[in-house]
Amino acid sequence: MVKDDQIIELQPNIFWLKGEETSSHSYLIRGDYKNVLIDSGVDKNFFKLQKSLLMLGLKIRDIDIIINTHEHFDHIGANRYFQDYSLIAAHRFAATKIAVEDRYVTMYKSADLNEPSLKVHLWLENRCRFDLGNYVLEVMHTPGHTSGSICIYEFTRKILFTGDTLFAGGTLSYIGESGSVGDYINSISLLETRKINELYPGHGNVSSTPEEDMQKAILNARALLRDEEGVEITHFREVS
Repeated sequence: MVKDDQIIELQPNIFWLKGEETSSHSYLIRGDYKNVLIDSGVDKNFFKLQKSLLMLGLKIRDIDIIINTHEHFDHIGANRYFQDYSLIAAHRFAATKIAVEDRYVTMYKSADLNEPSLKVHLWLENRCRFDLGNYVLEVMHTPGHTSGSICIYEFTRKILFTGDTLFAGGTLSYIGESGSVGDYINSISLLETRKINELYPGHGNVSSTPEEDMQKAILNARALLRDEEGVEITHFREVS
């Protein structure tokens, strides 16, 4: 039994690895066939992530697939430490920005002059699936926060990994340079058609009230379109 307040087993063999400061959370799924990590977090969070994996009995080489929920630096930054051993997967709209190093959109920065280019090995499409044996993950393209944002739905437990698309309480993330409020509302409306028991977001707390969160998120997005005051928006940008 792992005792660490930064590592929480949310479901059997699904672990929440909490990110610090600007870093996104990572989620580890220990599959019957493959080990999947959802988002790697910021570059400087890597050693903490590595420690968490070691506490769970895994080395970097044991991660078979990393699925990035979108192209922002706080979710892809530590990919560089895995990409020689793991398959890096992202929606094709996110993959294009990562592959060509579009740093205006990804906001990725590093002080390492010898950094390798970030790779994407699997360019994902909407509704593609990963069958891990004990879990089946479906990719849902949910543009809005960015054009390449995805959520990942697990059928057996009816859980949703949301990246920055949806947060507990319906708090909005900012709409990125490639994003759209209209697309965001449409994406949340799509998510409302699924039976979801719990939300596992890229930042903040997990949620067991997904229906309320989605309703609030749509209301907040519509208020943002009307430019109303009092809309809570969370910014997860790199501090210069």
